[in-house]
Amino acid sequence: MSKQTKGSKLLKSVLKSKWYPGIFQWPTLIVFAIIMYELLIGIPVAHDNFGTAMTWVFWWPIIPIVFLMLGRFWCAICPFATLNDLIQKFVGNNRPVPKFLKKYGIWLIDIFFILITWADHVFGIVESPRGSGVLLFLIVTGVVISGAFFERRTWCRYLCFLGGLAGNYSRAGALELRGTPEKCAKCTVSACFRGSDKAPGCPMFEFPKTMDNNARCNLCGNCVKNCPNDSITITPRIPSKELWFIRKPKVEESFLAIVIMGIVFVQNITMLEIWGEAQKWLESVLGTNNYAVLFTVTFMIAMGIPVLMLYLTSWLASLSNKEPAKINFARFGYALIPLDLAGHIAHNLFHLLAEGKSVLYTALELFGIRVQNQSAALVGMDTITILQYTLLALGTLASIYAAYRIAKANYKAGQVTGSFIPYAVLVLILVAINIYLFMLPMAMRM
Repeated sequence: MSKQTKGSKLLKSVLKSKWYPGIFQWPTLIVFAIIMYELLIGIPVAHDNFGTAMTWVFWWPIIPIVFLMLGRFWCAICPFATLNDLIQKFVGNNRPVPKFLKKYGIWLIDIFFILITWADHVFGIVESPRGSGVLLFLIVTGVVISGAFFERRTWCRYLCFLGGLAGNYSRAGALELRGTPEKCAKCTVSACFRGSDKAPGCPMFEFPKTMDNNARCNLCGNCVKNCPNDSITITPRIPSKELWFIRKPKVEESFLAIVIMGIVFVQNITMLEIWGEAQKWLESVLGTNNYAVLFTVTFMIAMGIPVLMLYLTSWLASLSNKEPAKINFARFGYALIPLDLAGHIAHNLFHLLAEGKSVLYTALELFGIRVQNQSAALVGMDTITILQYTLLALGTLASIYAAYRIAKANYKAGQVTGSFIPYAVLVLILVAINIYLFMLPMAMRM
């Protein structure tokens, strides 16, 4: 028996266990309750607040790494999802998902993600425990309302701002859950979707037996428990492989991929020393020193330029493959996901590794133990820089190769090069901007 087979069987046995995912859900929910208390009632200074450290120094940097290694595993144990399930159990009406959400949910997720990022910078949410607490409280309110009225995990599938990010990133993940076609073709029970006396149906409205992507599978294990034919497999795979063969590319998902790139740019820019000089220049151009106005303009430009670049690249590719630019935009936008993921992890790696000990220090303060004049860094800046550039290099190679495989899978031999080259150039331009920004000194959060 190969190591891969042994590993797959072990993963499957974990998902099939009656203890999963509860053994992870409840500790996570307890920690989340402590974080909420600290953010809303605890020390009002971000530097000393355990909730701030756990949310923005630990959780936010770790989450894209989890998506890469384990797909949407976090979504199986997320406290919002657990709360949703509890609300449904006791007061849920289980109404069908509104058609509006089914049609426009991903666009709402895109909008929510953009608005939350904008609000963070304008209102200083990350630097304010109370601001972070209010943001999480608003999300909790949305989860409670959604769980009380609608079936399954409507919030997670159609409204969660992290859901779109998770869906995109998990497509590049190193783990996949699938049904065995030969077994599923003969199945007439559909317990994987409907549920059984062993577990509820798929909370994300997926038919695991026909599922061909990771975007909405949260590895909750329900289908593994319910399947009467032992058809569901959990296997490792080459990261980003799924991106090569997207059957139904969606503009809204590719739009989110390129917008994330702009968001990473603006997050980097506003943490650099040159941001102060840039603000002064904008003040002179716009004739105002209102920070909300200055940042909004910067934010729109930072998101708009990558979107425009992707569209122009799609138009150039259309000269070769004769597809409309919109089709190319939707199809090749997925190729940017590995670079997105690499840039996101690289940016947040600075906070995790340069400020990681602040999680321990603020946790000790909960017990009256105060640590003073100690570095919060886990490793030196040289190590962080090497890791950041390594991640960007891997993300660049993965995105370029994904663009090549997408072109190869969809076009004739004479059209592949002309379709692929414009996107390869776009990826190189985007990574060059990332590298330049990472070369400049960043500010700390804690």
